[in-house]
Amino acid sequence: MLPFAFVEKGCDGMPDGAVTESMTGSRLAWMPPPYAEPDRFSEHEVTVGAGPLAVPGTMSVPSKQAPGPGVVLLAGGGPFDRDETSGPNKPLKDLAWGLASRGATVLRFDKATYARRGVAAASDLTMTQEYVPYAVDAVGLLRSHRSVDPERVFVLGHSMGGKVAPAVAAAAPAVAGLVIMAGDTQPMHHAAVRVVSYLATVFPDQVPPAVIETFQRQAALVDSPELTPSTPSSDLPFGLSAPYWLELRDYDPVAIAAGLSKPMLILQGGRDYQVTVSDDLARWRTGLAGRPEVDIRVYEADNHLFFPGTGPSTPAEYGTPQYVDPAVIADIAHWLSRCEG
Repeated sequence: MLPFAFVEKGCDGMPDGAVTESMTGSRLAWMPPPYAEPDRFSEHEVTVGAGPLAVPGTMSVPSKQAPGPGVVLLAGGGPFDRDETSGPNKPLKDLAWGLASRGATVLRFDKATYARRGVAAASDLTMTQEYVPYAVDAVGLLRSHRSVDPERVFVLGHSMGGKVAPAVAAAAPAVAGLVIMAGDTQPMHHAAVRVVSYLATVFPDQVPPAVIETFQRQAALVDSPELTPSTPSSDLPFGLSAPYWLELRDYDPVAIAAGLSKPMLILQGGRDYQVTVSDDLARWRTGLAGRPEVDIRVYEADNHLFFPGTGPSTPAEYGTPQYVDPAVIADIAHWLSRCEG
């Protein structure tokens, strides 16, 4: 969800002093997680998309094996690079290296809002434009690769990437299944109010009531019939365009997922305050109840990035070098190995 990428970066009235993560890097070098085995795979650069808005990506290819599963990784909301770099952490790189070490060919790519100047500020940008064409192209790249069984290409999305994953599968019927990690289902403008209210309890001296009131006012405008394509982005949450919000307002990832006849693995961190068990996972559970091909799992100790910890989660956790929970990597790899799509 977008508060991960924007609220905690000091945008829209959030104080920079409350920020401990940076999407663009850190002085601390990323180190491979213990479960990564770099001698079991190689990596090469790819181009995702076409024309002036094509973006660079990385494909991680297992060594010396028969064709196996392929996985497209989708980052969360905001201008993330292919690794979903957050301070010293690279959760999508953790996933790519962990899964490639276990036999999956993994493709991750820079979002256009990161790689191409001006895309994020485009007045007509929508979530679909931001994600779907690139994800569909990435699916095609994997299906044509020698290391991949073309009938076993999956989409794994984190946060907003998980929210949009059902739309990708609807646009690319060849997708064999979905892995949704902390995929938000609560309307994002409502979630923004909830998240910033939570942060006010964590940083009471840095998040004044006026900040919450701003988000409440912006959320009310999104809900209002007064929202039109010409509504100034400055009046809307995170400064996103009115077309972005008009699409999101009516977007229901659970309903789209319910219309898919595909296996799904839905993962949630128990300590996640951005996408929560009660506000978001509950909707997945209700909307996909009785579906034997849907596997839902909660990792009680994990936060939004699936980093294990204790106590209430705060933004400070994103600034400490950590890795995606090894149990998450193992569970995804096992699910892929037994899932034929």
